[in-house]
Amino acid sequence: MKLCTLLPLLILTASPAIAQDTPIIHDGEFEYLRAQFGTAWDAQDVEIDAKLAEIRDANGGQPPNFLYILIDDVSFGQMGDRKMNYVMGIETPNINQLATEGLSLMRMYTEPSCTPTRTAMLTGRHPVRAGVEEVKVALVGEGLPASEVTLPEILKQAGYNTAHVGKWHQGDIEQSYPHNQGFDWAAFPLHQQVQLSLMTPEAMRSNAMLGYVPEGQNNQFLLDARFKPYGLVTGVEAEAGGVAREVDMAAGEVWTQAKYEDMNLRYQQQALEQLQRVAAEDAPFFLQYWPLYPLNFVYPDQAISRNGGFHADKLQLLDGWIGDLLDALEETGEADNTIVVLMADNGLMYHYEGTSGLNQLIYRGGKTQHLEGGVRTDAFIRWPNVIVANSAAGDIFHVSDIYTTMARIAGATDYIPRDRVIDGIDQTALLLNGEGHGRRDYVYVYEGPVLRSVVKQEFKMHLPAPGQPGAGAPTYNIYRDPREQHPLVGYSLWAGASFQDMVKRHQKMIAKYPHSEIGTGLPYEGIENLRPESELARETFMSWQ
Repeated sequence: MKLCTLLPLLILTASPAIAQDTPIIHDGEFEYLRAQFGTAWDAQDVEIDAKLAEIRDANGGQPPNFLYILIDDVSFGQMGDRKMNYVMGIETPNINQLATEGLSLMRMYTEPSCTPTRTAMLTGRHPVRAGVEEVKVALVGEGLPASEVTLPEILKQAGYNTAHVGKWHQGDIEQSYPHNQGFDWAAFPLHQQVQLSLMTPEAMRSNAMLGYVPEGQNNQFLLDARFKPYGLVTGVEAEAGGVAREVDMAAGEVWTQAKYEDMNLRYQQQALEQLQRVAAEDAPFFLQYWPLYPLNFVYPDQAISRNGGFHADKLQLLDGWIGDLLDALEETGEADNTIVVLMADNGLMYHYEGTSGLNQLIYRGGKTQHLEGGVRTDAFIRWPNVIVANSAAGDIFHVSDIYTTMARIAGATDYIPRDRVIDGIDQTALLLNGEGHGRRDYVYVYEGPVLRSVVKQEFKMHLPAPGQPGAGAPTYNIYRDPREQHPLVGYSLWAGASFQDMVKRHQKMIAKYPHSEIGTGLPYEGIENLRPESELARETFMSWQ
């Protein structure tokens, strides 16, 4: 437990009535909707509470478990659908099966890149509110601040066991590590796949990473040998309250594609092991598995998919691993009381479109972009005997809604902080009652710290350049123009003022509740076995700070 969040959580624990009487602070647009629909929602919430109590009673008083699988850089339509499987030459039968067993969220919005999306899910807040603006690659001395109250932290307050396996990418400072952000146990890499699967000799020879590997050029006029990142920590493991330890990397050893593949195999095995562990304990669990695959930049010796691209092939491999995990869940006897959520964190890495085997498909754009192709992903939720099988919902859902919705289902809403804006909306009504019962018809889409577009219902406005009127801003009907290629003034003329009002409501709440600062500190602190080259990298980084 983080000291900076301990006091408010103790207050909430000691006096849950206070939390119940103090509403969650939501953004202005939600309050605008609540003013119109609050009475109906309040009546519906009484029914929802009764239904959740009934579900809990049917499971011996135990709230549902959560298995949350977040896949990297896969655009909408690239998994979960047999027709699209044939279009792309990739088979995802296990994910397809999961989709038929639960609810497909057809309008899941994420953030445009992996770190912000994961921050939004963990905190229930737009990442810019936590000072998290972009993806980091090498040493930065920054990360998710301890002041943020994460989903695993509030679930632990409600009695959940928590475990994290796989990609984390929330910072290289101690306060940001998952075992210091609410997880009882964690295995994770300090950085992400740019380091792990691109900064390798094999990726250089595949022409995927340029200029990094020394043997790729003769370096005749090199002076600063420390310009290129070196000595980066790879994968670590840790328990809450302890220090982390780097695994499977010796001093002076060169990181290779083989080691990256071993890391992926290890995380899959640890996900299975952690599932067996938490399922055997007498408490509900929250298991988070964030695979590194399908991100991979070296062609396999033998492709398993018809597609054969270095991302596409690993997506098909990952589908098999997910099938193994879901089979293992069934074997534990906990499947009927476990909510499984599987989704992607943002659109494809379009920079490698073609060689990766993935493509933009329905929506234009990809990772780092505010276009629909950057922030629309597949998302599937299975909750046996509760969510109607083979159902779909066109209601808008934002990744931050997972935070508030899981808290409600777990009986942990009291532990959501009341001193900051929570962007996540409780979407339990959508899960229990199906399509048409969502409580969000809008999304604000940021690229880093900049608000780039606003979605409302089927309309989307790209924010105008400074000095340009909203009535002239590019505005699209996403149903008619999913690739955002044909802005029509007929939309802008009436929608410009309404979209500007939305932005003003958003800005008013930012002024009232200013953004937090990103966490800062000494990189790699809290890792007990730093290699000498990692020590040197840190010393060099700190020498100019």
